[in-house]
Amino acid sequence: MQAVQSEHTGPEKRVRRLLHAMGYRFRLHRKDLPGRPDIVLPGRRKAIFVHGCFWHAHGCRKGRPPKSRLDYWLPKLEENVERDRIKQEQLESLGWETLVVWQCETKDLDPLAARLQAFVDDSRRTIDIL
Repeated sequence: MQAVQSEHTGPEKRVRRLLHAMGYRFRLHRKDLPGRPDIVLPGRRKAIFVHGCFWHAHGCRKGRPPKSRLDYWLPKLEENVERDRIKQEQLESLGWETLVVWQCETKDLDPLAARLQAFVDDSRRTIDIL
């Protein structure tokens, strides 16, 4: 487990390359935000988390828990999921919008690019007109 990276992973780099190619500029791993989002677009108040399917218990093939030592792995993975939920809620309470990109989604770049563009360009802010 020593070799497992928490920053600058392959899936994260793929998402960053896509965003950069689409013309978006961003910051990485902002320590002053809850959960240290992997990618932050500060002007748009958008945060993107790139989660590994195993470590964050995604429901895909890669996200299945191991078959041995379930007494160790299941609580660990459940804590990760709960921490993710709390950090996203904290960000949203600060006025940030969040997006989770799963490791398995980074294999097919066309749908991922469309999803990223829709998230970044979507402006949910409402303007009150008197």
